[in-house]
Amino acid sequence: MSRDALAAYEALTGGLARPLRADALCRLAAERYPGLVPGEAELAAEAPRMQRDKQGLEKAQGRFLAAVLADPRAGTHLCRSMLLPREDSRAHLDTFRKTGRLELPGAKLHRQGKAVVLTMGNPRYLNAEDETTMDGMEIAVDVALLDERSELCVLRGDVVTHTKHAGKRVFGAGINLTHLYQGKIRFLWYLTRDLGFVNKFYRGLALPGVHPEEGGIEKPWVAAVERFAIGGHCQIVLTMDYVIAARDAYMTLPARKEGIIPGAANLRLPRFVGPRVAREAILAGRRIDCDSPEGRQVCDEIVPETEMESAIERMIALLTDSGVVSAAGNRRALRSAEEPLDQFRRYMAVYAREQADCHFSPALISNLEKHWDAANRRR
Repeated sequence: MSRDALAAYEALTGGLARPLRADALCRLAAERYPGLVPGEAELAAEAPRMQRDKQGLEKAQGRFLAAVLADPRAGTHLCRSMLLPREDSRAHLDTFRKTGRLELPGAKLHRQGKAVVLTMGNPRYLNAEDETTMDGMEIAVDVALLDERSELCVLRGDVVTHTKHAGKRVFGAGINLTHLYQGKIRFLWYLTRDLGFVNKFYRGLALPGVHPEEGGIEKPWVAAVERFAIGGHCQIVLTMDYVIAARDAYMTLPARKEGIIPGAANLRLPRFVGPRVAREAILAGRRIDCDSPEGRQVCDEIVPETEMESAIERMIALLTDSGVVSAAGNRRALRSAEEPLDQFRRYMAVYAREQADCHFSPALISNLEKHWDAANRRR
């Protein structure tokens, strides 16, 4: 697979001259090299099946992408390609420039002083992430970073309609477990997410022909964590530059109970809370209250829920009043010490292979039925 994958990547990208996103890469590889990864007809037949009934065809995509990412030259090229703005983001940028607002499936933007506020939304599912939110989230991140009139980005969750928390803001409940159980989330969703908008939070946008560690478009990100940041939303918190959390908010990474790998949290969480607490959180489901010694290693500021709006306004003023001209340089300097792109690339090679096995494991189904009563949740 390694030899075939690298030969295919070299050919499909024209000797690494052409950027290809992970989904387009797998589609073209299936067309040009039958048998390397599943083709469109095979995937279309597989798509309607419940997760427990799938044949695991997409595991080949995991092995293919793992082989590409494991190679320093090809893997770096793929990481950079995924950090480029999406082609469809430019049109939405024009809309935002004119109106100062943008609403997309799963995300919306508005201006607040010198900041852009990105609000994550999937109200019925506690702002959980799934296939319906993916494109909107990445476009929103692109637009927020490309917008010339803002110096700072703020990330928060929308008000939800779920019965237990109706009318309250929730940062997010991670992956949509109902959709996962029902087979509505592709394997490529994980790679597109973590190589795409989550890595854009952390690294900003790449420029054509420029190594991401040498230049790009980036701004500081401030997160406002209300109620909880579960799973994927906890992963997102670990990419933020400044985190304001409500006093009663908490974070969890229930990966063991879900049966999957929690994105790049295995790479990033130990930097905040140490390897032992990270293992307890990932392997044993330990809850981290934001207003706790461990939580304060992740969160910069703890405020009463009623003071979140004023805290956001205060941070916007504080971080933009004197300009943020050095922000990009300082962010790149910090990353060079804590997570160089090559370290991330090697981690993602392991993640692509292991997550494919987890996504199609019988244990995933039994975990969801045992811990989340997934079979009886509404669609």
